Amino acid sequence: MRLRNLIIVTVIVPLFLVLMVFSLVAIKSLEDNVRSKLETEVQTISRAIGTSLGYALTRESPESLQETLQSAFSYNRIYGAYVFDITGNEIHGLGLGEALYDAEELQAVVEAGEMHSDYREEDGWTYFSTLMPLRAPDGTILGVLQVNRLNTGIENYTGFLSLLALVAFGIGAAGIVLGIWWMFRRHIERPLSRLLEVMERVARGERRQRATIRGLDEFRRLGLALNHMLDALSEKDADIEARQRREIELERRLRKSRKLAELGVLAAGVAHEVGTPLTVIEGQAQRLERRDGIGDDERRRLGRIRGEVQRIVEIVRQLMDLGRQHSVDKERLALDDLVHDARQLVEADLEARDIRLEPTLPDPPLMLLANGQQLVQVLTNLLRNATQAEGVRRIRLVARRRDDSLCLTIEDDGCGIPEADRTRVFDPFFTTKPVGQGSGLGLSMVHRIINDHGGSIGAFDSALGGAGFEIVLPLEDTPP
Repeated sequence: MRLRNLIIVTVIVPLFLVLMVFSLVAIKSLEDNVRSKLETEVQTISRAIGTSLGYALTRESPESLQETLQSAFSYNRIYGAYVFDITGNEIHGLGLGEALYDAEELQAVVEAGEMHSDYREEDGWTYFSTLMPLRAPDGTILGVLQVNRLNTGIENYTGFLSLLALVAFGIGAAGIVLGIWWMFRRHIERPLSRLLEVMERVARGERRQRATIRGLDEFRRLGLALNHMLDALSEKDADIEARQRREIELERRLRKSRKLAELGVLAAGVAHEVGTPLTVIEGQAQRLERRDGIGDDERRRLGRIRGEVQRIVEIVRQLMDLGRQHSVDKERLALDDLVHDARQLVEADLEARDIRLEPTLPDPPLMLLANGQQLVQVLTNLLRNATQAEGVRRIRLVARRRDDSLCLTIEDDGCGIPEADRTRVFDPFFTTKPVGQGSGLGLSMVHRIINDHGGSIGAFDSALGGAGFEIVLPLEDTPP
């Protein structure tokens, strides 16, 4: 059952029933009281003039009888008074209601010797009539007095008033019920329906839905509380989603770190095995280059062999560093000094390509516990990669503090990193440069150094239009 109908059935209807019962009882009491007063009044007047009329009958004086009746009839509310003899014949009378009783009824009163009262109707009118025996001084009954009162005014309309009261009560009750129904629908049911609709939409997934704050104070407070609850849920959902994204990203980076570690160990093993043959090749080429019997062309070729061998040796060294476990010697350093040192190392590349470096560093400078040489190598590799990218004219370096960590981003306005290559940029030997211009180990070394410092690094699309790298490092000492 709906709340509106429940209130009407359990509160309004019983209240109206009680009021109706009390109204009917009150009307009935009024009617009985009026009738009682009417009867008492007629009987009192009958007794008052009965003695005088008895003396008039004893003296057989029609004049006295007429005077007594006229004095009684002078009362405004007395409409009829008649005197009959003991046989029922009229002696004298005035007013209305003469033929209310027949002779037999009058003789019955004489025989009974007691007053008799009754309601009678004549010509559509209702009378209250009293028959009283008229006695002589010695107690002999000489006749009968009939006093009639026309039932007019409120006495005649008590039944009609009762019906009218019931009709008015019914109309009033219907109006009150209709008013309560309308007020309930406007001020209670509609606000509740709006709040329910909001909750249903939220349950269907519309998490941005909010209640409209209007109406009575209670519903305004309820709407505010609902909106606060939904805002708190949205914040919690956003926090959970952000935490899930961080966990997914962390898991991805952990898988990447494991993969790089495995590749590093494999590369170190291969480099160790390649190192000995390279040493032999370098030594033999050097001995041949020292002979006097070779020409300039052969000597140039041997020099190129030795140069390529040195390049292979450098790659082997990097591979061995990539797979080796490192102990990082840390000290407290200012971030501004590290950025300044890295900028000095790539200044020539920046000027040669007319590239503008825009550093944004916090003030006061951030202090972090790290290996300065390795972090300068990280910054140098990232900045040099940006200067070598096609179409770069601007590099932006931004550092900021995030809780207990340093967040460092390096972005450029170049062509960026293709989506398919973004997950492979930290793999050993992966490079987008032409053959002979890069070993593909620079970003792998950067990844290894950042991991050794207990941090993380990731690639993203820069707002400048090119590639972006984000480095997160702890400001205090943290195990890798």
